[in-house]
Amino acid sequence: MVMRAKKVGTAKPAKASRSPRASLLEVTLRNAIAIIVLNRPDLHNAFNDTLIAELTDTLSALDGDEGVRAVVLAGAGKSFCAGADLHWMKKMAGHSHAENLADAKALAQMLRTLYGLSKPTIARVHGTAMGGGVGLVACCDIAIAAQEASFAFSEGKLGLIPATIAPYVIEAIGARQARRYFITAERFTAAEAFRIGLVHDIVPAIELDARVNELLGALLLAGPRAQMECKALIRGVAHRPIDAKVIAGTAEHIAAVRASQEGRDGVAAFLGKRGAPWAPPEPTEGS
Repeated sequence: MVMRAKKVGTAKPAKASRSPRASLLEVTLRNAIAIIVLNRPDLHNAFNDTLIAELTDTLSALDGDEGVRAVVLAGAGKSFCAGADLHWMKKMAGHSHAENLADAKALAQMLRTLYGLSKPTIARVHGTAMGGGVGLVACCDIAIAAQEASFAFSEGKLGLIPATIAPYVIEAIGARQARRYFITAERFTAAEAFRIGLVHDIVPAIELDARVNELLGALLLAGPRAQMECKALIRGVAHRPIDAKVIAGTAEHIAAVRASQEGRDGVAAFLGKRGAPWAPPEPTEGS
């Protein structure tokens, strides 16, 4: 049974059960919410080739699951994600260019899969988010951080560059802020992450789950097809001149959505002063 809006789902990693198909992830489905927990706490959830493959496969599977309405990405232990596993990077340094390119492409595909997911995604950020971990945050539709969280594009300190995450990070914070933080590799606070647009909200750590759950409740009130179309709309319109082609495309888009079953059902429910068919039922008294 779906609970009332502000209590839908949970993003608390400690309660997630291990997925039988992903050894480095914990995946839980509750009230149509999929919770993915990066589960390498001893390594601050740094990713290697195995975690990258598992996360890509898990995201793809959830995207095709009609029973999933939204996805929360979180980290176990003290950190959200420390980026790439240094032991894995050391191993890759001895590999050929072709092998390094294949690994880089796998990471790029994982990021693209998260960014392009048709369902709403929320990053639940606590502790530290470094390098590729910040890329995960930027790829999510919504990012909520604990006030104590910290961030850094730390690649420069290793003589590297934040290449695969750059398109998503620059979209989130803009080229001007990326210039500073990419080349200094300095650590910055959750307040600064909020100021530059990397995260949408910051809350005390004790309130992090409640804020994520509040957003999940709001997400379940909107039409799933409409949410998918909104994401496609933004990708199709962003950074383009408002010319005749864009204007015509938006008109065609809304016309198609209005004629869809979900569009007709939603308008009819509103006019009839009743809940939309996709919305969680109102809790009965005493429930």
